[in-house]
Amino acid sequence: MPFKNLVFVLGIAIAVSFQCSAQTIIKANNSNICYSGRIAMTDSTAELSWSASSIKVNFDGTNIRVILKDERSDNNYNVIIDNKVVSVLHPLQQKKEYVLASNLSPGKHTLELFKRTEWAMGKTWFYEFELENGGKILPPPAAHKRKIEFFGNSITCGYADEDTTGKDRGTSPYENGYISYAAITARHFNAEFYNTSKSGIGITVSWFPLIMSEMYDRLDATDPNSKWDFSKYKPDVVVINLFQNDSWIVKLHDNEQFKARFGAAPPTPEFIINAYSSFVKSVRGKYPKAHIICILGSMDATREGSPWPGYIDKAVASLHDKNIMTHFIPYKKTNGHPSAKEQQAMADDLIGFIEKNVNW
Repeated sequence: MPFKNLVFVLGIAIAVSFQCSAQTIIKANNSNICYSGRIAMTDSTAELSWSASSIKVNFDGTNIRVILKDERSDNNYNVIIDNKVVSVLHPLQQKKEYVLASNLSPGKHTLELFKRTEWAMGKTWFYEFELENGGKILPPPAAHKRKIEFFGNSITCGYADEDTTGKDRGTSPYENGYISYAAITARHFNAEFYNTSKSGIGITVSWFPLIMSEMYDRLDATDPNSKWDFSKYKPDVVVINLFQNDSWIVKLHDNEQFKARFGAAPPTPEFIINAYSSFVKSVRGKYPKAHIICILGSMDATREGSPWPGYIDKAVASLHDKNIMTHFIPYKKTNGHPSAKEQQAMADDLIGFIEKNVNW
């Protein structure tokens, strides 16, 4: 073969090879990416911190990659392909590329990255998706017709729900917000889901110097000056599951946070009731049309004889709002936080209540 013909053939081969391996970059600010949760956006990244924050995209192709960086390498993400959890991703502190799926069947697919861990585990920065072999991004998933938000503590975060040893470990490997009662309930109703929760938090006192009324309006939960724009998300249903931590700490007179909040004397029932009603009024002020369900359970704050459900009943009754309801999930009568099975039982209970009482 003449040299110039050989060069021509090689040129075609190189061009074809380049075309087949052409890479499509989908930056974090691409309008076809669907974000869920309180996510701070910049020109180049999306910053995920809250439990259950997610990134979802439709694409046509056989593989997809992502570039991420984690604050402490203490977060975990469910990789969900075509509505099925296929793996768990543990991003590192270095900015790094990860293969999320490969060798998929040709055609349309949906990818979701779901943050299993809460903001105490640190932040994750998402930079871009990458598609190979001519893959292309598709229009975003259809918007959910229903929206729900939870304000809660460790129970709502899914603390230790994957610790099958009974040690009740709440560290990153054992927390899975995807199987918390909150996430299960949202999926049952095919609702978009925001989870504004933190392990250890309370209404009157927490295990750390921050209570829910001081956190619930933040975009970055670690920054008191970072405020969430409540106009960006208007839930149809709000579920508040708080008071479990209060029920313990108000008895611990030597606890540092007890002293900081109450001094030497525990709070009176009137103080507790007023604090709860004040928080619910704050939520109502942000979401004037939402159905608000004030629940408690399934840990020992709802054990037989506990005064805490009564405090909630009195607080809600004082608000005279027919769209603010109470519901108490029975004490599970086991040690530690709810297991995966107990989270499912909580979800079944709450789903039944919503189906009976909320027309959305």
